[in-house]
Amino acid sequence: MRLFLDKFFVMYTIAGASFKNKMQKGFPEKGERAMRKFSFIFLILAFAANICIPVSFSAPTNEQWGIIMNLSGRQRMLSQKMTKETLLATAGINAEENRKNLKETMALFDKTLKGLRDGDTSLNLPPCENESVVAQLDRVNLLYDEMTPLLTKVSEGGVLSPYELPSLAKLNTPILNTMDAAVKMFEQEAGKVLTKDPTLALVINLAGKQRMLTQKMSKESLLKYLKIDDIANGKLLRDTSALFDKTLKGLKDGDSELGLPKTDDAAIKAQL
Repeated sequence: MRLFLDKFFVMYTIAGASFKNKMQKGFPEKGERAMRKFSFIFLILAFAANICIPVSFSAPTNEQWGIIMNLSGRQRMLSQKMTKETLLATAGINAEENRKNLKETMALFDKTLKGLRDGDTSLNLPPCENESVVAQLDRVNLLYDEMTPLLTKVSEGGVLSPYELPSLAKLNTPILNTMDAAVKMFEQEAGKVLTKDPTLALVINLAGKQRMLTQKMSKESLLKYLKIDDIANGKLLRDTSALFDKTLKGLKDGDSELGLPKTDDAAIKAQL
């Protein structure tokens, strides 16, 4: 269609010159009518090319699905890591180092979130074509925008006030849960493609989730240390620790409740 339009445009240009010549030679009405007709046809075809012809995208490869699952899962961990680093800097624990780490974590979270949505060649991420997943990633972005002022305040040398600390803790849970929902949506899409091993996407998801749980336990410990919802965070810490332990055992020995198959790979077993 595009090639046809290119040729048509050349014809249009030549015809325009011809009609202009006719008008100059004494046939103004005939030349003007033909020019209007030709212009109308050209506009119709141009509109069809731009509006009616769908844009085709190449589907993610199996390798890219692995990257999508890995990096989307890592976002959950980064959401907890940012909060942990903010709390550490506020508490005066290796403050400058944690401010530096916080800046880097924020940049990586933002870059990856955009890459998961719009694609990023440096991360080998294709653009997301699933409108529901895109909408979910946009929700994550909105929540991140709410957290950003608190994170930025600390990354630029400040500390959170006693009023701001509970706000950060409150904002942290929704962004984690919303990102987790996006990971599960990616997992469902990957499962349609990775048909040779339908549990692979789940294994990647839960193995990656372990990274997040380590950061979440650290965050909950710090919230307890800072006396932020001490009892509630104590319970969350116990629950997170139990889930980490259950998932770790499931990745190694299998767990029907989690849907995890037993691992037979000796190297993976040794790593676990």
